[in-house]
Amino acid sequence: MLNWQEANILSILDQCCENYVFPMLDNGYVYLAATRMSLYRSPQDWAMVIEVFGFSPRSGIPDTHVHTFASRLHDRTPETDYINRKAYDDYLARNPNNESRFIFPIEEGGWQDAENLEWVAASGKHRLTLRGRSIPCPTVADCSSHLILPLDERRLHTFELCRILAATHREDVLANAVERRANVRPEMQQILQLEEWHHPNVVDEKCRPGNSATFQQLVKVLTTGDTTHYRPELTPNTHWAHWPEGGTL
Repeated sequence: MLNWQEANILSILDQCCENYVFPMLDNGYVYLAATRMSLYRSPQDWAMVIEVFGFSPRSGIPDTHVHTFASRLHDRTPETDYINRKAYDDYLARNPNNESRFIFPIEEGGWQDAENLEWVAASGKHRLTLRGRSIPCPTVADCSSHLILPLDERRLHTFELCRILAATHREDVLANAVERRANVRPEMQQILQLEEWHHPNVVDEKCRPGNSATFQQLVKVLTTGDTTHYRPELTPNTHWAHWPEGGTL
């Protein structure tokens, strides 16, 4: 039997907010494009995975951040990634129930403006490589079909390209089944997957998972294994349009 109380799991998620490792969809450093959540369970353990696809100007290339929160984590970041054993032990002590992986579904290439990676290259009909497949690069003309108001009528910003691809190639820009399970123990079974939900504005302490009706229901699903406990009453807000401050720092 799962030896976890709902309050314990919510407390872990709240602490992850406090430590800035829980997804903030209005993260000032990331332009949001797409999200997904998956819940996993075994008789002994629980896990929650939240995927966030977007663009950070500081990284230069779009990525999908796979956040995993769990009672026990699988395949943690290795000690060799840290300068010494103490640094590694400190990392584990600070992050006992959370781990991250990054996926880069779009390859670097001629579609990028070589002088400013926040822009798509201006001239010519470009192609980009998405998950190993060459596809036509979106253009400003594609914006209107996806309710995107381009900042410039002549060419795309990289974050606008991400939002178009999230609408047209969602399964490619988000994690696949293997990638999203990277830190989930192999014996665990997926019990729920959500393409949208009501996400709290976790910058506000009063709006963290412990006080969120949505996450209270999701945690009850984790503790019981009964997905009927998820009965959303709040309007989903995980679409990028709900988080206009994302990426603006």
